[in-house]
Amino acid sequence: MISSVQEQVLVEQDGHVAIITLNRPEKLNAVTQEMSEELTRLANEINDDASVRAVVLTGAGERSFSAGSDISSLDKYRSPWEFRNRIDYCDALRELRKPIIAAVNGFAFGGGLETAMICDIRIASTTAKLAAPEVKLGWIGGGGMSAFLAHSAGASNAALMLLTGEPIDAETALRFGLVSEVVTPEELLPRARALASVIATRPPIAIETAKANLRASRTMPFDQAMAYERDLQTICFATEDAAEGRAAFAEKRAANFSGR
Repeated sequence: MISSVQEQVLVEQDGHVAIITLNRPEKLNAVTQEMSEELTRLANEINDDASVRAVVLTGAGERSFSAGSDISSLDKYRSPWEFRNRIDYCDALRELRKPIIAAVNGFAFGGGLETAMICDIRIASTTAKLAAPEVKLGWIGGGGMSAFLAHSAGASNAALMLLTGEPIDAETALRFGLVSEVVTPEELLPRARALASVIATRPPIAIETAKANLRASRTMPFDQAMAYERDLQTICFATEDAAEGRAAFAEKRAANFSGR
């Protein structure tokens, strides 16, 4: 069973789904270095734990998913080089092989938006506000902000957000392609958990392979992406889960996938 050792990062495991909650609502769930280290530890633990097949990531309270890095903690770095080589929660979450669903409640600003964009699926509350405000303070995002926005929202919409630093609302985020669904605040976490539960019923190797293939397709030339997909398909086809899936289909019964 996955557990947290840091009270500002909560973890609950419901069957094969892990729910991670950034738990600093009084500071809009801004992430400290200690929280970043805990998220890194949890990401490694989840990758190694076969009992977890999907993850939901959200923020405590109604006001904020995450306002990004705690700006007051940035002055702790003794040099720009130390800042460059810090343990970064965005890097850790990007290394998760399991699917991640972001339940975006309230503000997703700066590193909070990057955190949401790292997730494979994003569901937003009607109260959500998304922004890349770093330019207002004299820097830019460093957790993949530009690449994620350009890929998902298109160059013009990405530029609109990156160059103004102004927030967009949930419906605009939906129109830009930054989120998949917009639901009421009351529906947000139940919808994210239900979606994660569906994903958790699928064969784990195929799910992790599908995620890896999708990410690779963003950077590969088309012919290489097709060849890579065929190779991954062949690997999946050789698993016990694939044999179970074929048998269950033939026998008209529910499949029992083991992750082998």
